[in-house]
Amino acid sequence: MTVIPSADELMATIAKARAEKLAAAEKQHEAEKKKKEALIEMLRKPSGFSDEQLLEKASILIEHAVSRGDTAVEVFRFPHSVCTDGGRALNQGEPGWEGTLVGEPKEIYDLWERKLKPKGYHLRYEIVDYPDGMPGNVAVTLSWQGGQQR
Repeated sequence: MTVIPSADELMATIAKARAEKLAAAEKQHEAEKKKKEALIEMLRKPSGFSDEQLLEKASILIEHAVSRGDTAVEVFRFPHSVCTDGGRALNQGEPGWEGTLVGEPKEIYDLWERKLKPKGYHLRYEIVDYPDGMPGNVAVTLSWQGGQQR
């Protein structure tokens, strides 16, 4: 004999399934949040690479860009929250914005200033996406033709 559950039993089953889905989504969201926080903390510290190692990596990126006929290449991308002010000064193009950089983004800026700027390279830090209308990631672009550094 086939037993059909009551409407209340069906609604309880649906509620339980929804609660399980919500709990799983919240757990995944928390895991992603912790992963992002760990990434931000890692980026706030120097990479540990020497100038020579960083220049070697830059050289590879530059060579590939030049072989495609490009005059610029994105060399790094990081969350705006790595900046000490959340990227506000950078986004506004305020003088001294580079003072808000820390860790790897600062390391790249300092390397450019010491080694690449004297050779005519330009460096641009720019917020490149605005999820939900808020600043997102910062792209670091190295170029060798025109343009201003920011």
